[in-house]
Amino acid sequence: MDLYRIILVDDEEEVRKSIIRKIDWTSVGFTVVGDAENGEEALEKIEGLEPDVVLTDIRMPYMDGLTLAERIRQKYPSMKIVIFSGYDDFEYAKRAIKLNVTEYILKPVNVEELTAILKRIKTNLDEEIEQKRNVTLLRENYRKSLPILREQFLKDLISRPMEKETVLDLVEEYGIPLAGAKKWIAIAVELEQELAQEDAPLPLHEEKNLIPISVIQIMEENLKPYYRFSLVSFSGTAEAEIAGIVAVDNGNSQTGLIDILGDICKEIRKLVKVPVTIGIGHSAAELGNISVSFKSALDALGYRAIVGTGGTIYINDVEPVSGGKLQFGGEDESAFVQAIKFGPEEKIEEAVQQIVKRMSDARVHVRQYQAYVLSVANCMIQLTQQYDLNLEEIFADDPLGLDPFTVIQQALNRDNFSRWLYQAALKINGAMNRERDNTARQVMEKAKQYIMDNYQDPDLSVEQICRYLHMSPAYFSTMFKKATGQTYVAYLTEIRLNKAVELLNMTDDKTYVIASKVGYQEQNYFSYVFKKRFGVSPTKFRGNR
Repeated sequence: MDLYRIILVDDEEEVRKSIIRKIDWTSVGFTVVGDAENGEEALEKIEGLEPDVVLTDIRMPYMDGLTLAERIRQKYPSMKIVIFSGYDDFEYAKRAIKLNVTEYILKPVNVEELTAILKRIKTNLDEEIEQKRNVTLLRENYRKSLPILREQFLKDLISRPMEKETVLDLVEEYGIPLAGAKKWIAIAVELEQELAQEDAPLPLHEEKNLIPISVIQIMEENLKPYYRFSLVSFSGTAEAEIAGIVAVDNGNSQTGLIDILGDICKEIRKLVKVPVTIGIGHSAAELGNISVSFKSALDALGYRAIVGTGGTIYINDVEPVSGGKLQFGGEDESAFVQAIKFGPEEKIEEAVQQIVKRMSDARVHVRQYQAYVLSVANCMIQLTQQYDLNLEEIFADDPLGLDPFTVIQQALNRDNFSRWLYQAALKINGAMNRERDNTARQVMEKAKQYIMDNYQDPDLSVEQICRYLHMSPAYFSTMFKKATGQTYVAYLTEIRLNKAVELLNMTDDKTYVIASKVGYQEQNYFSYVFKKRFGVSPTKFRGNR
């Protein structure tokens, strides 16, 4: 196993050197990756070196060990902290316990004692890592969470289109018996609890949250001999309380499913004494597109006021069935948008070919082709608006003079439409990439300007800047270092010290005044950082000008 990383923090250099020299670090499983004179310097080094353990003195200038421990706990909760002190102070010990400090030992540091502590910490770290990597334990945790994962996946599946490969992988992983059907049908179940039979109340009626469980149990018992299916409580929607997906194979029929669901409604009313209405949606040829079927099942429930409650409502019975098969559906649009947004060029070409292939395979009226092309063009217009792109610039160089508003005329000329769609998609992809880069640069320039405007604030922090930018600290830190080549702390320190140099050269202000003007509350710490950067104190620097 790799050696664990440790940082030593003490304001006495000789103490740090002595500890580093006396301990056989490798034999106890550690490597010293750095040391620091105080808490401020330690925090900066921790950000870059990412140690597993911080060994720190408690009494130090600028930031003491307990304050350092508190800052570490806020940002790196799993990091181990060992505090040593020359003061046998009970109050220090109490604060250390509250901060979940790993060990608290007294100076002078005894080699044998520290070695024993390091061995204990290594054992703890080994056990923590082993626990996180323990396949048996992970499998057990996964098995326990599987019902929750399965339920969330089913909710996602009936809520939005999903990629075919993703759906197939997850139904297999979660053991959901839906793969390989001829087609799939979604159902939406509404419990009419307010219509429960008042003349013969059941104890179950007093536990309303148990009624859906009872209904699901009855549905499972009646469907299981004939169909593969999955049911899920779906109380998040206002229209239905239970959702289901039923796989229709060659050995059973859609008509048979409707009959069984009708019998289920009767049995639930008889056993639970609560009317149940089941909306049955259009069939879906792809499981990943079952959300469209579920939407139509919810639409079917909407006809309860006309058809009545307590039975099944099949969407095809209450709404006319469209004979057209050429539709730019949610799954197609999602795949096309993903290709345009993220590329690469091959993915964009594949998505365009899929769209054009649907046109080639369809045998519909010309108006259907035009509606399809218009849907695709509208999708592209929405993308340009979402990213605030210039529509005229994107379509200005088209040889045929086509744009999203005139391309509908090419509905029957698939070659022209295909060429236009591919070129337009590439242009939008390029414009989006440039816009992302420009946005990232603009945000980083905004961050740098904010630092320049606020460097005098001693409490200026990453969190403060991120609140201003509406950005997460982790993402900001990554982007800032990529843009500037420096960590935020290093960049801020450089700004402050450069401003200090300007003030030293151009004014007669005292050192403590300059320290305050550039964001340092303590003159001594300012002098320490300045000397570390320029090799001389601020006073000597001014004297040498």
